[in-house]
Amino acid sequence: MDLLLVRHAEPVRITAEEGGGGPVDPVLTERGVDQAHRLARWLAREPIDHIVSSPLARAHQTAAPLAALHGLDVEIIDGLREYDSEADSYIPVEELKAAKDPRWDAMVRGDWQSFGGESPEQFRARIVAHMNELVDAHRGRTVAVVCHGGVVNTYLGSILAIAQPLWFDPIYTSISRVRANSGGIRSVASVNEAGHLVGSRDPE
Repeated sequence: MDLLLVRHAEPVRITAEEGGGGPVDPVLTERGVDQAHRLARWLAREPIDHIVSSPLARAHQTAAPLAALHGLDVEIIDGLREYDSEADSYIPVEELKAAKDPRWDAMVRGDWQSFGGESPEQFRARIVAHMNELVDAHRGRTVAVVCHGGVVNTYLGSILAIAQPLWFDPIYTSISRVRANSGGIRSVASVNEAGHLVGSRDPE
């Protein structure tokens, strides 16, 4: 079976002050909504049998246009939430990286507990378990998994034996493909596809 791992589209920025002290759940920006629709049109002709999503707004809002074009419902899987889903702010990682924010260094090191996240070990175990459940439940089918950058990094890293928790930068709405069989073999077919953000499959 095939897994299409999709990172969510661009979400709004929420500071700790704006978040009010509790876990934040940002929705998509206007550009993010456009990215989600581009993704849906790009995958409209692919044989997707099932769509699952993280419960966070930025993920299931990204999944919605794809589900509509395929006439499918979106299954929400709580275990696909990001490692920092309880954080009191959401600052895009590219902004943290550009500003050399200490939180970026902590993310790369895997020191996620310092800002309210899980340990990389706990996170990897959770994500791999849920992906294995999807493989077992949908043999011979194609499943789109709309989730988060950390989820994509961690699952691909587990297949490629990459120890570093965050080892590449998934583009918003990028697609990474995994082929899996019931014998337990997993192979990465592609990483970070983003042709839909610059082109179209529609004939001119």
